[in-house]
Amino acid sequence: MISPKEILKKYWGFSEFRPQQEEIITASLAQKDVIALLPTGGGKSICFQIPALAKEGVCLVISPLIALMQDQVENLTQKGIKATTIKSGSTQDEMITLFDNVKFGSIKFLYLSPERLQSYFIQQKIKELNINLIAIDEAHCISEWGHDFRPSYRNINILRELKPDIPFIALTATANQKVLGDIAKNLELKEPILFKKSFFRENLAYQIFTIEDKLQRLLQIFTKTKTPAIVYVNSRKKTTQIASFLNANNFKSSFYHGGLSSVEKNISFENWMTEKTPIMVATNAFGMGIDKANVGLVIHLDLPTSIENYVQETGRAGRNSKKSFAVLLYNKSDVLLFKDRLEKTLLSISEIKEIHKKLYQYFRIYLGELSEESYSFNLLEFSKKYKYSVLKVDTALKILTNNGIIEISNQYNKKSTLQFIVNSKTVLNYLDKNPMIKNFTNSILRTYAGLFEEEVKIDEFFIAKKSGLTTNLVLANFKRLENDNIIEYKPVKNDTELVFLLPREDDYTINRCSREMKQFIHQKKQKSEDLIAFIQNNTICRSNQVLSYFDEIKTEKCGICDVCISENRKPIKNLSSEILLLLKEQQVLSSQEISASLVANEKDILIHLRQLLTDDKIKINHQNKYQLNN
Repeated sequence: MISPKEILKKYWGFSEFRPQQEEIITASLAQKDVIALLPTGGGKSICFQIPALAKEGVCLVISPLIALMQDQVENLTQKGIKATTIKSGSTQDEMITLFDNVKFGSIKFLYLSPERLQSYFIQQKIKELNINLIAIDEAHCISEWGHDFRPSYRNINILRELKPDIPFIALTATANQKVLGDIAKNLELKEPILFKKSFFRENLAYQIFTIEDKLQRLLQIFTKTKTPAIVYVNSRKKTTQIASFLNANNFKSSFYHGGLSSVEKNISFENWMTEKTPIMVATNAFGMGIDKANVGLVIHLDLPTSIENYVQETGRAGRNSKKSFAVLLYNKSDVLLFKDRLEKTLLSISEIKEIHKKLYQYFRIYLGELSEESYSFNLLEFSKKYKYSVLKVDTALKILTNNGIIEISNQYNKKSTLQFIVNSKTVLNYLDKNPMIKNFTNSILRTYAGLFEEEVKIDEFFIAKKSGLTTNLVLANFKRLENDNIIEYKPVKNDTELVFLLPREDDYTINRCSREMKQFIHQKKQKSEDLIAFIQNNTICRSNQVLSYFDEIKTEKCGICDVCISENRKPIKNLSSEILLLLKEQQVLSSQEISASLVANEKDILIHLRQLLTDDKIKINHQNKYQLNN
């Protein structure tokens, strides 16, 4: 048997494992049930992928998100490891073919959603496979106390019946003791070995600031800190706005959100990875598969939805063990908007029933009917048609997905298609008359086979890299060839795909799941309240607050968070005198510029500025800046 380190070197190019990875792999190879709690960046996937590669047979991976499964399948495929998953809307014949390929081919990883396991057909097919390991990713979804409870995870234990002798490995980045107990109990793990890495990040400084002018502070931060960074915001529109603002101020930035095409996502990601644009402004859609060690800064311009999400997102900084910063900027308005947004997403059971019913009506599915089609679904169009809040529909879709009623898939891993609609002789004549596009066209014909016979899946980003062109120029060339009736090019769509997993039974379907749905809504509210309490608690070390949330006890303070720095800072005895001296030297300054120059709490500075104004020692000019009142 090839050793784990040899596999690591062969496929991942590393010589050494990260902390605890080797021990987890050894336990798994010894046929032990394992629970691995490794915070973001701990390298969880390798912990089941390497033992699976070391043994004969297939690793069955249960994962909650289609996009996450597709991402891992693509990453493994790029390494030369065969992996697959069942596509949304697959017919039974297509699934039979897929399972035959797994059974008789050299596929090493089969990714399934927990909802798929409910199918008797799938269960029987799993029985026929030579499974060597069962991995449950995002295992916290099994617990009502986890931050993303998914009732269908409770049925994963059917695998114990189907494959009683196969070891389990349950993996999560965020779980407290109660959740870990639920994982072991519900999966019926046999004397599981728990590997738990501390949530303490000694090199990561959590810094939370109450500030009105967040954009000005953003410029100050990037003026001081020259490091690859991620800026998280909560809307797609904001990603473009903030990236444009930073670029206008000479800070090279890209943006990323779930509405971009796969080509656009690839461009943004590659520009950030190569540091052509070292700053990425993104929604939380930017997260999967990110492993950039030298990210030194993660900024939240908007509040995250929970402490779990905050820890996951900030955990993308400082993976090279160098000092890094997790900065959150907020003000009273943000808290009010956050609470308002929460209220708009807290659905009642009657609202869930109504949206659920309207989904079937939207696609003209009748009572009792089970549609096996995959439908193109636009969230904004649906919400507009039925006059629903987009936030409420989005939450309802998540609840319906978590309860195995529908399946949602974006076009994350779909490919554009290309076909030449004229014969090769016509193409040659055309290229003789259009030499500017000749090399490009010949490169495509050499790269992809069968372009004259059928539609072929292509990757515009790969074509651009191979041709030495920008992706925009590749798209322009396709447009030209299409206008000249040489090719038919179908770019990938951005719409979501929706599949109904149950026949239409309206209220009856929701009534069966109402207890779990109420629990989900309650948890969402509790997690939000916990987050607000965390950001507003400026008396306890931030790291200690995070550790306490995950049931870790640590009395030693981190020394580098905003709370610790504030405690250690020597107060300026006469702040008013310092401000007057600074204005005498600099003449005209904004409050932000004064705050950046003086080592003092911004609130204290504002209090002293108001007093100096009252005493007529300073004045505000037409630019809203302070100067001495001579």
